[in-house]
Amino acid sequence: MLKFSWTSFCTLPVVFLALSACTPKYDWREVRGTDASFSVMLPAKPASFSRLINLDGQQVIMTMTAAEVDGVTYAVGTATLPDSEKARIALSSMKSGLIKNIAGTIKFEKSSENKSVGTTSIEIDAFGSSSINNNVQSMRLIANFVAKDKHVYQVVIVGPEKAVTRDAIDTFFPSFKLN
Repeated sequence: MLKFSWTSFCTLPVVFLALSACTPKYDWREVRGTDASFSVMLPAKPASFSRLINLDGQQVIMTMTAAEVDGVTYAVGTATLPDSEKARIALSSMKSGLIKNIAGTIKFEKSSENKSVGTTSIEIDAFGSSSINNNVQSMRLIANFVAKDKHVYQVVIVGPEKAVTRDAIDTFFPSFKLN
């Protein structure tokens, strides 16, 4: 039979505090898309939401699956367009929209096409700023925009420039896979 004592009860918060100190900052977990066929590692429990957006004149529903750690957002957005040509063209619109969100400037950009798997992609690394609670912060946006068939994907890390770490970049982006 367990015996209750105030001493053991008061030590519980200390034990939980000690255990939480051992919890890793990033709790990487594999996440699979529900509307689109992809998998990715996210650093925390993700949330998903959908909303209507305009991609180069096309009204589409974009589903975003995202997690946040230390003010840095890790996200994969997906949408379906009427055909593969419109999907390919929409990549520039997706890129422009995200750059505009941080009033950014692209420091690196690479476009590629992989005919064997039928993808077109644009990779960027951009810097800008954002006002959070009347405090202007330097922001960094790293993104990969991919079109495959009539689907588009935006794989994004965005957050305060100093909080975006090389380890997180090297874990997140290579983990994105189209199934």
